[in-house]
Formats: sequence, C-alpha cells, structure tokens
Amino acid sequence: MTDNQDWNAASEVAEDFVSQWNSNEPGGSVIGFDLSGLRFASSGGVESLSTYMPFTPKSVVRYASVTKHVFCAMVLEHSDLILLDDPLGKHIPELQAPLCDVTVGQALDMSGGLPDVRECLSLLGLSVYTETEAGPLLDYLSRLKRLNFPAGSEISYSNTGYRLVEAALERNGLRFDDFVQEKIAQPLGIVLKAPDVWNDPVAGLVPGYWKSKPGWQLSSAGLHISASGSLAGSAEALVRWLQALLKGEQGFAGVLEKLSAERSLADGRMSEYGLGLRWSHLGERRFIGHGGSHPGYKTYFLLDPENGTGFAVVSNREDTNGFKIAIECMAALTGLPLPRPKSDLPNGLYVTETGPWWLEINGSTCTFIDADDTLYDDGDGWASSLSASSPMRLRLEDGALVGEAGHAPRRFIPVGKHDVPSTLSGRWSSEEGAEFVIESGVLSMGIGPTRQSMPITALGNGRFLFTLNDGPWTKRVCINLLDQDRLELVSSRARMVEYRRST
Repeated sequence: MTDNQDWNAASEVAEDFVSQWNSNEPGGSVIGFDLSGLRFASSGGVESLSTYMPFTPKSVVRYASVTKHVFCAMVLEHSDLILLDDPLGKHIPELQAPLCDVTVGQALDMSGGLPDVRECLSLLGLSVYTETEAGPLLDYLSRLKRLNFPAGSEISYSNTGYRLVEAALERNGLRFDDFVQEKIAQPLGIVLKAPDVWNDPVAGLVPGYWKSKPGWQLSSAGLHISASGSLAGSAEALVRWLQALLKGEQGFAGVLEKLSAERSLADGRMSEYGLGLRWSHLGERRFIGHGGSHPGYKTYFLLDPENGTGFAVVSNREDTNGFKIAIECMAALTGLPLPRPKSDLPNGLYVTETGPWWLEINGSTCTFIDADDTLYDDGDGWASSLSASSPMRLRLEDGALVGEAGHAPRRFIPVGKHDVPSTLSGRWSSEEGAEFVIESGVLSMGIGPTRQSMPITALGNGRFLFTLNDGPWTKRVCINLLDQDRLELVSSRARMVEYRRST
C-alpha cells in the first residue's frame, strides 16, 4: 500500500472539471473514495433543464456499460449453469455458425467478433429512436451467419455478447435485475435498478442531454437495453458497490480479481480487457475500470486495488469524458505521470490495401473504422491508444502506418485521389428488407421525411465512405465492394451487414 496519496490534489482536479458545468447546463458528479468512505465529492451543473435542481452525488443516472462487470459477477456466481468455456450454441441452440461457436468468455471479453446489434440496426437504416424488443432482436441474431472477425483473433467492443449471455441465463429463470436487488442493492442498502427498456420508470432518474447546434436536447433510445448497459443508480450507490467489490463484501470475495484477470486470445497473446473491466496505465502501474455511454449519459470509474482507492464519474450530458477525469484524478492522487499525447503522425485518411479497414489521423486523435481514440507516445516512434478495449499501436514506415489495430496486424497507406465509379449506382437490398439507392455519387437511405442523402467519398479499390446522422450520433460508414453485385456496410462494431444489387 502506498502512503503518499494526495487527496487534495485529486480533489482540485475534479473541481476543475466540474466547474466547467454551468448552473444552466446538465452536469455530473465526481467522487474520490477509499475503503473507509468518501474522500471528496464534487458536483456541477443541474439534474434537469426543467427544474434546474443542482446535480448531486445522489442524482440517479444510467450507468450504461459500467453495468457490464456487475453482470459478469452474476455469470460467475452461476457456474453450475453456465461456464466461460461453453459455446453460446449450448445455451441458445438457434444461433447459427459461426456465432454459435463463440464461447461465453469470448462473448464477454470483446474477443468474440459478435456484431453489435445497435450498429447493425443503424446499417439497416433504423434510427437510435426505433423501439425494439428482446425477442425479435434475438431472432435477428439467430439469422446472422457472419462475425466481425474470427472469434479470439482480435479485440473490438460489442454489446451483443452480453445480450446473448443474459438471454441464456433468463432461460434458466435468472433475471439480472433480481440479482442486482437480492445480491447488491438490498444487502448494501443502496438503490439500483436494471430496466429492460428506456421507457421503464426508474425512481429518481434524471434526464440525459446531448448538444445539437440549436442547444441541449433531451436524450432517448429505442433499443432494448440488455445487461450490457441497463443499470441505473447514483454516484454514491456506484461508489458503495465498488467499495464492496474492493473489500470482497457480501459474498464477493475474490470476484474483482476474477473479473479483472487478463484474457487469452486464440494465439496465446493476453488481452487487458477482462470480464466487463479494462486495465489502464499510469507510469509503471495499472488501474482497473470501465466506462459507460448512453445517449445523454456518461459514466466512468477507476480503481487502485492495491491501495483500495478509486474515482467514480457520472453525468447526464453527452460530452463528458469520464476516462479523462478519472485518470487525471488518479494521476494527481498518486503523483504518477500522465501519458504524453503523440501528434507527429501525418494527418489524413489511410486505408489498408484491401478490406474495409480505414483510419484517420488528426493531431493526436486516431479514428479507426469511425471509433476515436487518443494516441500516446509509446517510445521508439510508436503511438499507442493505451486502451484495452480498442488497442491500437502504430508507427510511420516509408509513408505508411504499420502496427496493430485491435491486436490484428495492419498496414495503412494514405488515401489518394479517387472517383466514385458509375458502376456503383443502383438499388441495393439486404435480406432483412432494408435498401438504399446510389446515384451520381450520393447514397440515399430511408423513406419519406426520414430519408437521408449522403455524399460518398472514394477510398480506392472498392472502398467508400459516407456520413450517417442519427440523433446525437454521427457515423462514418464504409462501403466495401465484395463483388460487382454484392457489398457490405462496415462500422466499428458491425462489419458484416451485406447488401446485393437489386436493380
């Protein structure tokens, strides 16, 4: 255990962040804590733009993907019914190959290659606001015959594995919210809730907001949430659970170690993304945590198990960078150096020789298949995302960016000047009934007043980009021609949605 912990410095960092959330804007809370209790709690902004009540550590938000490690704790508790090495098909027999062969552990540790349902729906033209239910979503997954990549070969974030494992447990009569209430909320004396859908009432839940050009907008979402991100609670409730996890209280002894253990890829390499938890680095030390993002909500927590300390960040605004807040607080607490952003890679668009893998460099920001990460100096010319959930390591060699993305070897070359060929024009349809039209270098998708017309940028060798706007989200989607009459639409978390030429 380390004695030289500067809680005053950590508190000052937190105050600097929350002071930027004005009294007429959505806000959030940052809590620093150890095993004995809260060391500080800083809040800014308001709970609601209707009441303008100040945001406090008791304000209830959606934790989003901070839910994941809690669900994994439930999975570990029921090893009599489901094991990490079980293939998903053992528990959900309607899944087809190769999805049925993905193991439960791979489904939870982001190495399964399972396409993310929400991004699949976007590529089918369905908005974030479109309401969906658990049963039809499972039916849709049972029709899929492609993964994003061979299971165990890469790391890429997806929520679908959690949806499938939750469905497997429910078939055994085990519901996630029952676990939350009986094993966590009631014993610890805190209020937590795991609703199934966005419109389910949650006591005390404050609205979430995202900022459009006209101003702040109320958030909403139609997707059945699933145990990938359903949990809601306050900053104080999150801290009490994390303290119990650090202490091993209420039957959770040793669970944090199991959840945070590194996981093996198919070739034996180890991944720092465990079971709903990811490792982050400061200097020579590692810290464990995870973030969450729903439309209008951002959360993050970071733990130092060695010293029994941590930070929790919750907010009801889309633009919060919870990881930045938590890691800078931890650096201030421990005196460890923050990593240095690396911004000397040449700016611009890059693409692999073949396939849909593209990236863009803009200063220290690297966008890989439309997922943004900051690049940091990793020595000897290397730039690294230092991210367990979106690992990226690159350096410049002979004008190309070479290294790894998602632990897979990649070589990216600058995108030259290319035109959109007339042969791409036509009507394209998917087996799910979705369709779009390409004409004169513009892709049009949707019907009636929801129809969007999106200019196409050519990347060369049958790859193209267009920008799709969906409420609070802006997505750049890659068109990858598979042959003259078949293509796939590719986003970061869904790389396998196929369309065929119909006219």
